[in-house]
Amino acid sequence: MRRKERFLSFGYKLMISYIVLLIVPVVFVGTFAYNTSVDSIRKQTKANIRGTLQQIQDNIHYKVEDIQRLTDLLYYDRTLSDSLRRYDDGWYSFDTLQSYLIPTLQNTIHATNRNIALSVYIQNDTIPEVYYSYEGMDPISKGRFYELFHQKRILDKPWFKDFPKEQYGVTMQWRQVEEDDRFGNISLLRRLMDTYEPTAPKPFGFVRITVKIADLLESVNEDKFRNGSTLYIENEKKEIIYFSSADQSIKEEQIPMLEGKDYLQIKAPIEGLNWTLAANIPNQVMEKDIQKVKSVTFIVCLIMIVLFSAAGWLLSRYFSRRVVKIVSVLRSFQEGDLHKRLRYRGQDEFNQIALALNDMGENMNRLIQEVYLSNLQKKEAELEILQAQINPHFLYNSFSSINRLAQFGEIAKIRAMVSGLAKFYRLSLNEGRMMISVEKELQQVQTYIEIQKIKYEDRLTFNVDVDEKVLGYDTVKLILQPFVENILEHAFYGDSIHIRITAEAAEQAIVFKVIDDGIGMNAETIRQIFSPSGIKMGYGIRNVDQRIKLQFGDSYGVLLYSRLGIGTTVQLTIPYFHHTESNDSGPSQG
Repeated sequence: MRRKERFLSFGYKLMISYIVLLIVPVVFVGTFAYNTSVDSIRKQTKANIRGTLQQIQDNIHYKVEDIQRLTDLLYYDRTLSDSLRRYDDGWYSFDTLQSYLIPTLQNTIHATNRNIALSVYIQNDTIPEVYYSYEGMDPISKGRFYELFHQKRILDKPWFKDFPKEQYGVTMQWRQVEEDDRFGNISLLRRLMDTYEPTAPKPFGFVRITVKIADLLESVNEDKFRNGSTLYIENEKKEIIYFSSADQSIKEEQIPMLEGKDYLQIKAPIEGLNWTLAANIPNQVMEKDIQKVKSVTFIVCLIMIVLFSAAGWLLSRYFSRRVVKIVSVLRSFQEGDLHKRLRYRGQDEFNQIALALNDMGENMNRLIQEVYLSNLQKKEAELEILQAQINPHFLYNSFSSINRLAQFGEIAKIRAMVSGLAKFYRLSLNEGRMMISVEKELQQVQTYIEIQKIKYEDRLTFNVDVDEKVLGYDTVKLILQPFVENILEHAFYGDSIHIRITAEAAEQAIVFKVIDDGIGMNAETIRQIFSPSGIKMGYGIRNVDQRIKLQFGDSYGVLLYSRLGIGTTVQLTIPYFHHTESNDSGPSQG
């Protein structure tokens, strides 16, 4: 039997191919959509951050311009410059201070709603100073106020000496001077120019407006960004002058270490202050949105794969069921069952295959029947030829025996032998049939032995041991007699010989044995007997073996067991068989 090989069915191959072809574009589209969404999120996040930073920049710029506007009120005040150019002692200087300078300074500080400290330094030392004493205190803590000093107080100050060369209407500077750094303040510094000579204006004073850095940077608040974000301001020296973070674990000194380390950093310059506004946004915050997109993309792709896989399974099942039917029919044909047929609806290729297989089954069945009948007829012809070869041989030997009896005048023996020979041939002819019952086959061989006892008298003894269960079955005729004939012809050893015939009902077959105590044979003789070109005495044995195999198959036939000087046992095996009279169907086994 052929070993059943494992294989992957057509339906699974079709479904796997479909799923693979499906997964590739779904994964490609999902990856593309995910990457596009992530890129869009990153760009949108950066755009939102830049937009927020721009709002903060605009707010700071507005406050800076508001302070600069206050200096413009003094810078472009022609009356102020005229008043301070006059060096008159006494009443005039006091009147100028009271009637114009103080109101002008008051109007300046009240032109804004922010707390500022206005300090004006003038070169005209005939005008009295106006100032407050706040040593060790933050000047802005007093609220809005003004002071008037003589310029000689600041001539030696580094920030005054280093002040840039004047460019009319443009030169001004934001710096932390004096104790500004201590109190978290910053000052806008600017000269006051005399425009009496437009081609060569001369300074007549200096103005300093001090404000809280926190007031300028009030809009710098991490609340406008995502959780965990950090905002800070760097000055021109890359020093952090303002810091805002909701994460209490992050300290100001750690800010430089955050750059490029799991943070998205965006910087923007602040006009007028020479500062840089920077925002550090933790990537993990942004990754939450990316993770959401990733999850949604994965779920959508998974749903698509499941739905399309289900569709592919139904589609493959539809086609595989048709293929399975075709394979089932082919397997039945392979196993010899040619009666199975296919039925398909429609006019597709499967229907054409079904029609072709059905036609092939019909043709194969018809051809097999024709070949079977032809072989059966051939087998019957061969059996008849083999049978015809036995009868002349036996008849020749019988006539030789009768001739010898006649020479000795043994009339009674001749009459008995002729009577036995007539009975033997009546059983052998069997109305022209090649099959005979086991019972008649045993009667036939007993008749033959009785014929031979006439010749051999007491030198030949025999007995028959038969299981009655085998008597109702049929066999090929003349399968026992040739062995008895061979015993009498070749196995005589001494003055007598004994022959024993048995018929046993084995589990799977009927077993005949013809046993003698004759001369026996060696293994080489047995091999030559079964050889087609064997010795002469093997002709009858080969004839019987061939007839049994032709009728019942190669698993049945003749076996020889023999030892020199001891005897020989011939074993014949045939199946349990019942012969039918119908020539159309041939013999059948039971």
